[in-house]
Amino acid sequence: MNQADILERLKMGDNAVFADIVNLWQDMVYNTALGIVQNEEDAEDITQEVFVQVYESIGDFREEAKLSTWLYRITISKSLDMEKKKQRQKRGGLLKRIFEPTEAEVPVSFDHPGVKLDNKENAAALFNAIRKLPEKQRLAFVLQKLESLSNEEIGAVLQMSVVAVDSLLARARTNLKSILKGYYEKNLK
Repeated sequence: MNQADILERLKMGDNAVFADIVNLWQDMVYNTALGIVQNEEDAEDITQEVFVQVYESIGDFREEAKLSTWLYRITISKSLDMEKKKQRQKRGGLLKRIFEPTEAEVPVSFDHPGVKLDNKENAAALFNAIRKLPEKQRLAFVLQKLESLSNEEIGAVLQMSVVAVDSLLARARTNLKSILKGYYEKNLK
């Protein structure tokens, strides 16, 4: 069944096709969200929200892009919304900030499906460094390294040219090297 047939059946309310889409794409949505928000519970919530939005707005899908591209866009949007919500919550009262550690002080402690147990400490340092990247660099890096998308696919998802994606990824690598330099100097001694 091609994308047009799938979309037509979805628009007609075929729940079996929707269940197939969820089964096919839920790992991709979860992994992408996890790579961005770096919190398992938030990634699970985002995954649910993405598929609720897909179900509710399938009639609005213009079919100018692939279904997977649309899912990535929704996932990124929901993930960034979650981060903004968390930032607003972090700006809470003075007592809360005094007595509870801020998110920046809490090390990343989630299990990303692509990280092997023996690389967990290095992965935590890398994910902390990724979190410090500017938003567009972080998104491009996550889509390339965690989702294995090509630069053309990243360009489609982020709605930018391949040249712009190449530039973002080069800057992300440079920034990550700079951020991680201290970590590796300390741990290689």
